Amino acid sequence: MTGVNSLTCIMPPHMLREIVTRGTPAQRDWAVRTLRVSEQFRGQRQAFFGAAELAAAVTAAGKERIVYDAQNGSTLPGQKVRGEGDPATGDKAVDEAYDGSGATYDLFRDVYARNSIDGSGLRLDSTVHYQKGYDNAFWNGQQMVYGDGDEDLPEAERLFNRFTISADIIGHELTHGVTQYEAKLIYFDQPGALNESMSDVFGSLVRQRALNQTADQADWIIGKGLFTPNVNGQGLRSMAAPGTAYDDPVLGKDPQPAHMRDYKNVPYDNGGVHINSGIPNHAFYRAARAIGGFAWEKAGRVWYVALRDKLGARSDFQAAANLTFQTAGELFGAGGLEQQAVRTGWADVGINVAEGQPPPKGCLPTLVELLRPAPQKR
Repeated sequence: MTGVNSLTCIMPPHMLREIVTRGTPAQRDWAVRTLRVSEQFRGQRQAFFGAAELAAAVTAAGKERIVYDAQNGSTLPGQKVRGEGDPATGDKAVDEAYDGSGATYDLFRDVYARNSIDGSGLRLDSTVHYQKGYDNAFWNGQQMVYGDGDEDLPEAERLFNRFTISADIIGHELTHGVTQYEAKLIYFDQPGALNESMSDVFGSLVRQRALNQTADQADWIIGKGLFTPNVNGQGLRSMAAPGTAYDDPVLGKDPQPAHMRDYKNVPYDNGGVHINSGIPNHAFYRAARAIGGFAWEKAGRVWYVALRDKLGARSDFQAAANLTFQTAGELFGAGGLEQQAVRTGWADVGINVAEGQPPPKGCLPTLVELLRPAPQKR
């Protein structure tokens, strides 16, 4: 098993840094704690990267989920509280983690014929109630981990609910596992932003499928329900209108661009992987809307096959445009509605498809390359 190259969290670090700058003393304190914990895990993930395995993968004959309770501690996985087929516990975090991982498994199995996250029946393990006041959720290369939000703050200062509250958060993080086993997109600059975008795409499709929504009916918000009423915002990101998900005195304004002309070269967040992902996110949204119907059936299939078979570790936005266009033609016919929708979707974000033979899938980078500071573009 090969790692994703870095801890992959749903909470963008630029948002936590805004809270450190703008928040109350209590808000600043837990934001700093969350940043520190996430950085500790990043160091562990990078130290392990390059090893043959982080741990033995547990496979199952079919869908198998286990949810553990960390009981506000840091030991993983924690105490087992629900297994496959067990009844609901009444603990919202436990039952949401169970249901969300099941909905993600079902999307990949039923629609894309994928046997769990690794394609070989990996058991889906989740840990809830991780630490106290931990505002994040992450895939650590082996399992899902969820914090409870800032529930220990006074009601008037609370910004985040529990991180199991939205199925697209769960689908997002588990899709990092799919990317880990397939394209292995390195977690820097454009490949890293593609990594984040793939997780947003399939996270959104998990929720859309659970709600039986067409592309026109979906809101395309990532993390809806995560914010408390104290926050002026809809969610962490908007695929339909990047840059508009939130505008809040404490969280700041959503920095995501929707077009290449607004691409942000930044010295943090691994070159802006949570920021510039707005560009390929919007390309997928535009393509899915143009195709119509249920987005997981055609647009999602194109993106999945490209992720599984064509994208490589160093693929950038241009490569993604070329390869999804190629894939759409292979799946649904050259020059057809689907292929033209993919072309138009990328053109709408400032990337013109270059037809022809794409470059071969890239090789995995070395640990030395991964730890090198992210280069500046253009």
